[in-house]
Amino acid sequence: QVQLVESGGGLVQAGGSLRLSCAASGRTFSNYAMGWFRQAPGKEREFVSGISASGGLTYYADSVKGRFTISRDNAKNTMYLQMNSLKPEDTAVYFCATTNNPTIVAVTNVDSWGQGTQVTVSS
Repeated sequence: QVQLVESGGGLVQAGGSLRLSCAASGRTFSNYAMGWFRQAPGKEREFVSGISASGGLTYYADSVKGRFTISRDNAKNTMYLQMNSLKPEDTAVYFCATTNNPTIVAVTNVDSWGQGTQVTVSS
């Protein structure tokens, strides 16, 4: 059973920055791709960013490309999302997720979710 715990959310003004963390336990962290997703009120959960098991491959939704950076520290079983130049439309609950393959995570192949952390960006 995989456990994922997010932290680092909060309230920030537009243009500001936040760093989310996701601590994982329950299986070999370094074997699996991981990712971040978000869900705004009244909207479906959407992909934000993903990272391969080794960290060598990263990919982003167009809406966050150039502003967000995903990374992972396999020695610490932790994944991060550095969010810069935040916009009000980034307001959402952000979820950490993992899958059972080493390369690509998508909403259709996630096998474990964290509980989510709220990010609110004020204008």
